[in-house]
Amino acid sequence: MRKIVDKSMLGRAWVVATQSEEYNPGIDIKDDFLIEKILESRGISGADKIEKFLNPSIKEYMPDPSILMDMDKAAQIIADCVAENKKIAVYGDYDVDGITSTAVFVKYLRELGMDVIWHLPTREGEGYGLNIEAIDAIAQQGVDLMITVDCGISGIEEVAYAKKLGMKVVVTDHHSPDSVLPDADAVVNPKRLDDTSGLSYLAGVGVAFLTLVALNRELRNRIDKEKIENINLLDYLDLVALGTICDTMPLIELNRAFVSTGLKVLSRNKNLGLKVLMDVAGIKKPSVYAAGFALGPRLNAAGRLDSAAPALELLLTDNVLIANDLANKLHKMNQERIDIQNSIMLNAVDMAQKCCESGKCSSLFVCGDNWHGGVMGIIAGRLKDKYNLPSCVATRVDGVINGSGRSIPGVDLGKIIHDALAAGVISEGGGHAAAAGFTLPAEKEVEFCRFLEQEVLKQLNGEVPTTEIIIDAQMDSGGANMDLVQKLAALEPFGQGNPEPMLVLHGATLAYASTMGNGSHIRGTVNTSSGKQLSFVGFNLASTKIGDFLLDDTNTNTKITMLGKLKENDYQGRVSAQFILEDMTV
Repeated sequence: MRKIVDKSMLGRAWVVATQSEEYNPGIDIKDDFLIEKILESRGISGADKIEKFLNPSIKEYMPDPSILMDMDKAAQIIADCVAENKKIAVYGDYDVDGITSTAVFVKYLRELGMDVIWHLPTREGEGYGLNIEAIDAIAQQGVDLMITVDCGISGIEEVAYAKKLGMKVVVTDHHSPDSVLPDADAVVNPKRLDDTSGLSYLAGVGVAFLTLVALNRELRNRIDKEKIENINLLDYLDLVALGTICDTMPLIELNRAFVSTGLKVLSRNKNLGLKVLMDVAGIKKPSVYAAGFALGPRLNAAGRLDSAAPALELLLTDNVLIANDLANKLHKMNQERIDIQNSIMLNAVDMAQKCCESGKCSSLFVCGDNWHGGVMGIIAGRLKDKYNLPSCVATRVDGVINGSGRSIPGVDLGKIIHDALAAGVISEGGGHAAAAGFTLPAEKEVEFCRFLEQEVLKQLNGEVPTTEIIIDAQMDSGGANMDLVQKLAALEPFGQGNPEPMLVLHGATLAYASTMGNGSHIRGTVNTSSGKQLSFVGFNLASTKIGDFLLDDTNTNTKITMLGKLKENDYQGRVSAQFILEDMTV
């Protein structure tokens, strides 16, 4: 890594990934070369690797599911129940990953004509994971096999209870396990210490899908061929892509293939519920952004405010009237969630600010009385982005604290929560590197806060996180055009692990700037080194040093260096390149 700017207008360092070439003003950098430099900065070089990355196919990346521990055993157990026409329950989770994981399993089993029921716990009433009351209710319905998706790895007591009631249990999950695994009939989890599959980056829905691939193979020699041949598992990849994106899993290797193919499936409207939800949300073209910031929040809204059942029912229905009703319900619930979130956010920011002003801190923990538990994770993510610190936000109700956390690169929050559970600091918890959830008695609040700070410092080697922006490439502003936009599109899908390229444009001269929207955003144009104009927008920059500079007429014709992303702008049928400004220097 090499710094190219020590302190920008927003006080951030710009860091470029190790590259042999320095930026040389005036040298014409060809588009193809720039794409190669971006891929190189992400550790991708060589013709074969580049080709595989640019054309991520399921065929190329799909492993033999048997490489996962217990996968063959799980497939055999489920196949036995299918062949014998026994009753199956799918137990999921209330977030998008859990909902889509449940949906793919239920859809598959229903296509086989199976008697299948499902259960999603309520966030406020039952909390994350398995619980005894729900297992009792499942057993009372005559279920022979319970399959967990996106949960179950920490349910040692609950799995034992289910088996005591006479049910077989297959656990599929992707969360970090404890030292002791649940005594299920099969435990499929790429994060098992004895699993050597190399698939630990999968979302819960990815693990569930691979389980279906193994099951489908197992059933080919067991049941009526027509039943199997009429099922195309690739049609489920819209759900797999959605769960992978919304659980912020890295878009690498198999995940990249899942999302790339899944977005194509989504565009073909294979799932009625998703088609209607896209219409309600005003989505014309499926993308990672649309999935993560439009579809995901609406599906999540149900579980955040009440029960996730309407979201799952939407993904499972084939009835247009029901789909429209459910989609509109989720849309309204999402707006209600936004109102609740904005109200709590004001208090959370005030607490976080006081925490930062009180002295050196490497993490944030804020907690309020009777805050709505359904928006804790969203607010934690906002605080993480604002302060560049691992952030945990919680609500205190009747002597119990429940919360969620979001982390920054370099800090594995899932491990911290796992260690806090092992140390007895919290009573429940789980998650992965970027996000986690936790529960603790109110009297241990201070202890948890100290534990969080201590463990974050350990992972950061005692250093306070600094705000650094990783740059993919530097270029002359004259090359920022539609030709480059189209070539950058070859790097899609963008997301966690494969972000949109962050570019530095040199040699641009400010031509015009003004506020837009509610006055908090900026738009304008610059004259590039090629003599052409390039439009730009800067979101939430009006009240910053950048805004002060750009809106000052005396700075017109000043040469600036811009950091941000180059995108396509489609305005009233006119397509042009537009720069999304995120930082700058003079």
